[in-house]
Amino acid sequence: MASRSVNKVILLGNLGRDAETKFTPSGIARTTFSVATTRRFKDQQTNEWKDETDWHNVILWRSENVANYLTKGKQVYVEGRLQTRSYDDKDGNKRYMTEVVADDVILLGGRGDASSGGGEMGMGSGYDSGMVSRPRSAGGGGGGGYQRSQPSPTQQEPQFPDVASDDDVPF
Repeated sequence: MASRSVNKVILLGNLGRDAETKFTPSGIARTTFSVATTRRFKDQQTNEWKDETDWHNVILWRSENVANYLTKGKQVYVEGRLQTRSYDDKDGNKRYMTEVVADDVILLGGRGDASSGGGEMGMGSGYDSGMVSRPRSAGGGGGGGYQRSQPSPTQQEPQFPDVASDDDVPF
C-alpha cells in the first residue's frame, strides 16, 4: 500500500502589504502578498499576555484581477499548500524559501478602508463576499466560490452550475 501524506495550510490573518501581480514570460499571472497571523499566550515567567506574529508569503496563480482588492491591513482567509524552493543569492550561497501556494483566497474585510472596496457586506457575520479560486480540474469538485481565472488550453473549464456569472462578480 502506498503511503499517504497531506500538505494543507489554512491561514486567517491580515495582509502585511498590498498584493502585487506580475506575469511570467508565457503570460500567466502570479500574485504575491504576505499574511500576518498572531497568537496570544500568557508568559509563564512574567504572567503577562504576549502576542507573537508570524509572517507568511503567499502566491496565487492565474488571478490577475485581485491585487487591487488585496490591500494592506485587510483580513483574508487563505487555503493552500506549503512549497519550498531554493535559489542562489548574489554571493553564490544556496538559500531556501517556504511559501504558501494558495488554492483559495477569501477577502473578509476588516481593518481596511471601506472606500477601497473591502467593506463588510453580504454574509451577515461581517464577511465580504469576494472569493478567489484557483482553477480546479474537471473532476476536482469544489465550486464554493467564484471562478476567477482562465483555464490553460489543455484544461477543460469546470462547470459550476450554482456559481455567479462574471457579470455578477463585483471585481
